[in-house]
Amino acid sequence: MRLGADIAHAARVLADGGLVAFPTETVYGLGADATSAAAVARIYAAKGRPTTHPVIVHLASADELAAWTTDLSDAARALAARFWPGPLTLIARRGPKVLDAVTGGAPTVGLRVPSHPMALALLKAFGKGVAAPSANRFGSVSATTATHVVQDLGDAVDYILDGGACAIGVESTIVDVSGPHPALLRPGGVPREAIEAFLGRPLAAPSATPAPGTLASHYAPSARVVPVAPGDLGGACALAPGPVGALAPASVLAAAALPPAISAIELPDDPAAMAARLYAALRELDALGVATIVAAVPESVGLGEAIADRLHRAGGPRSPGGEYDD
Repeated sequence: MRLGADIAHAARVLADGGLVAFPTETVYGLGADATSAAAVARIYAAKGRPTTHPVIVHLASADELAAWTTDLSDAARALAARFWPGPLTLIARRGPKVLDAVTGGAPTVGLRVPSHPMALALLKAFGKGVAAPSANRFGSVSATTATHVVQDLGDAVDYILDGGACAIGVESTIVDVSGPHPALLRPGGVPREAIEAFLGRPLAAPSATPAPGTLASHYAPSARVVPVAPGDLGGACALAPGPVGALAPASVLAAAALPPAISAIELPDDPAAMAARLYAALRELDALGVATIVAAVPESVGLGEAIADRLHRAGGPRSPGGEYDD
């Protein structure tokens, strides 16, 4: 199909209550009509996602905010005007027509306008909000290519729009604007520093407002992840149960002097390039059959904060059966 025909077909699938995986600048989303409880229920079933865990609604424009929110603050409007389209999700007080299926029953709703041209074209063609968490099994490594979507969800998806690899590679920043002071719930594609510079004040500490991707264990491959300081990589690899994989920039791998038995994947030094490569690298180490992934955690500055957050959650607690701790 040509791109226009692909978009038109994807919009029809959504209108018929189907699931469409589509690329955003952050990760691939698994989309459904956000105004249909039955369609949204299919997202939860396909992902194995708890129905109490909210999903983000993707909009074609900030002009649609009024249909989804109530009591929207001036700060929220200003953030939307500055950072949309882009990798920022705002958690606002939900409007009266927003479905419990989308919010997990919470009084708030997560909204964003993505900047990926294919995502925007789909949203404009569909004409309504699209509920879309990441297109992967719940709690596991997010999908940053269409191939990842197929590997994780297979026939559970009715149609996949293939837009190539996602440019940013980690999820959107989530800011809670439902209270008196904007609060950072999840670091992501828009660095904390950029938001705080725009607001002219620090973001508040995380609130108890429900938001996607904030569980203690999330973004995790099958292998156990051990996040460590860069200088501790060699020692941690030596102690980890094998087979062992290592994930770090070239300079860190060289300083660690790892033995050949350890499967090492090199990440770029630049935080933006590191974020874009992160999830694919975790998947590659899983494919090699390692039992443990020892990952060097970058400094929590700029996009480094989002990368560090994902690695720490990937190494978060799981139940004895290996499931994610909800």
